[in-house]
Amino acid sequence: MPSPPPPKRHPYDQWAPDARALDLVGDKWTLLIVRDLSGGPRRFVELQRVLPGISTEQLRSRLNRMVADGLLTRRRYREVPPRVDYELTPRAHDLLPVVGELARWGLVWAWGAPRPGERIDVGAIFRAAPGLVRMAGRSATIELTVALPDGSEAVSTLSAAGDDVRLIEAPAPAPDARVAGTQDAWIAALGPAADHAGLVVEGDTALAASLLDELAYAPAAERAIA
Repeated sequence: MPSPPPPKRHPYDQWAPDARALDLVGDKWTLLIVRDLSGGPRRFVELQRVLPGISTEQLRSRLNRMVADGLLTRRRYREVPPRVDYELTPRAHDLLPVVGELARWGLVWAWGAPRPGERIDVGAIFRAAPGLVRMAGRSATIELTVALPDGSEAVSTLSAAGDDVRLIEAPAPAPDARVAGTQDAWIAALGPAADHAGLVVEGDTALAASLLDELAYAPAAERAIA
């Protein structure tokens, strides 16, 4: 049996919709967990991998709280060793545009080159895309590949059907466009320089360019280099 969720440490105790929302999602890590489940269910150890800095106890506590608050479902499998998957509920899925707007604000006011000690996970930017990217009603699929320093590849696919943008962390069978590059090439493309020269694009180049602009959008006049 899962341990009971901890009580809210700092409830706002204010009758206002924003305060009520922050009672549910205002704790550290909560919105990043929502972001990192945007592509589908993950196991506990997978969430640990994509959330650097969170302790095992912090993650366990936060997941228990989010399940109790109706933001996540927990599914147990009869396997050895035990397997437990966490997945967004419709209530939490509706937070993806909030995550996207937070990312958009960060691109304008807090973005910059990687800081010393910051973990680089280009996929974290892709996982914000369902709430960040606006396809203006277009239906399209684009595959994004990051060649990692250890020689492996991380592949994500964004699919848009009208205004519904979804992410899966897997290759696409026949995407409209493919964009691939090393981790350094993606840092150059998505960082303040917005330098796409190191990326290889196949297929619909206009679609790829539009997506890259969405993921790295920050007006030069307003950008704050952190």
